[in-house]
Amino acid sequence: MSEFLQSFWWVIIALVGGLVVAIQRYYSTSDGQLVIDRLLINAPILGDMLRKSAVSRFTRTLGTLISSGVSILDGLEITAKTAGNRVVAEAIMESRASIAGGDTIAAPLAKSQVFPPMVLSMISVGEQTGGLDEMLTKIADFYDDEVDAAVSGLLSLLEPVMIVFLGVVVGGMVVAMCLPIFDMINTVQ
Repeated sequence: MSEFLQSFWWVIIALVGGLVVAIQRYYSTSDGQLVIDRLLINAPILGDMLRKSAVSRFTRTLGTLISSGVSILDGLEITAKTAGNRVVAEAIMESRASIAGGDTIAAPLAKSQVFPPMVLSMISVGEQTGGLDEMLTKIADFYDDEVDAAVSGLLSLLEPVMIVFLGVVVGGMVVAMCLPIFDMINTVQ
């Protein structure tokens, strides 16, 4: 492996660079952006954090726009543009079309299966009571706290991984330094 790395280090760098460029070009296409965003939002650990962040951004933006006097349809359109994730943006725009047809906000959002049931219930309660903007702000505050907790959890998961990685690196260096010494001792005897 050492000889391969010494001889073909440039191939590894070229492969990594080519992979990064290929992913960026694929992400710049419409289908690629949808596929990669769907993969990211459904990823095991990172996906949950991204979903919570998207819900927080959606509810905070929509709540601010509604409390400022922007109509719900215009607010949904603006919120979809600022979603940051194509899957969430498409779910918002699909719900906007249903709302324009006379449906409630929570029903079409539930069909998309992007938003958690608690968010949908709270939006429904906010619609029924007439305090949608306040309810959206409460949801955003809750999910901001959830994102902070998820980031803290992710960082606490990284600590043992970093310790093991450093242990392997240091152990590898010690073994690499000690093996030639042991070989020299064996050849002398």
